[in-house]
Amino acid sequence: MTGRDGGADLVPVGNTPVVILVRPQLADNIGAVARAMANGGLFHLRLVAPRDGWPQERAWRMASGADRLLDAATVHATVADAVADLHHVYATCPRPRHIIKPVLTARGGAAEMRVVTARDLRVGLLFGPERAGLDNDDMACADALIRFPLNPEFSSLNLAQAVLVMAYEWWTTADETISRTLMTNETRIATKGELENFLGHLTHELDECGFLKNLPKRPGMVRNIRHYFQRGEVTEQELRTLHGIVTELALGRRLRGRVEASPSTTDAVAL
Repeated sequence: MTGRDGGADLVPVGNTPVVILVRPQLADNIGAVARAMANGGLFHLRLVAPRDGWPQERAWRMASGADRLLDAATVHATVADAVADLHHVYATCPRPRHIIKPVLTARGGAAEMRVVTARDLRVGLLFGPERAGLDNDDMACADALIRFPLNPEFSSLNLAQAVLVMAYEWWTTADETISRTLMTNETRIATKGELENFLGHLTHELDECGFLKNLPKRPGMVRNIRHYFQRGEVTEQELRTLHGIVTELALGRRLRGRVEASPSTTDAVAL
């Protein structure tokens, strides 16, 4: 695709669903749809009878760099024409209709589209006009309906939001990002050996300063300290910082001379 100056370098990858906007009313919404599509790796946009004609400069201003999707968008007079070269078509439909068709959630629809496109078949996604949605004649061109499982007391979405939901679900069906990780930047997760080295250092200094002098309680106190540091993924940088803290505390104690704590004070701070 050839984009305008400043647009992102969005190159279609693989066989992705075609987004079809049926009788869209506002150029701003078309631009916002292009942005949502680019977020989820959807690259093909078709417009059916846009109310204000096409192209509309405001769409490019709202696309936030997804210019190439708008540059390559095609305009069609009817839904039948827009889906003529496709093999499967899904229609987003938020309200009950008096028709008999399979109904999928956004996630279920995205998963099914992955299976279909993997067979090298072309898929389309129909989205209706902002005010009224798709009518029965529009949905007659679809194989199945997609409804979003949202709050039944308030399930209103604008056009770009609806496209973003489907783009997100499409993207995540193939995404391998793990659900939880720890951002470590320039450091790394400490090994058990490094952690053991620090715990030995800490325990030694706690013995030296008298914190662990209550011998009957000492094993349990040491265990609690170990559990605290073993609970999570401590980084190598954090361990170096903790080593420094313990070393400086021990140095300060030696320079000033240790002040003996009373047994009652020691018991009060025992872990």
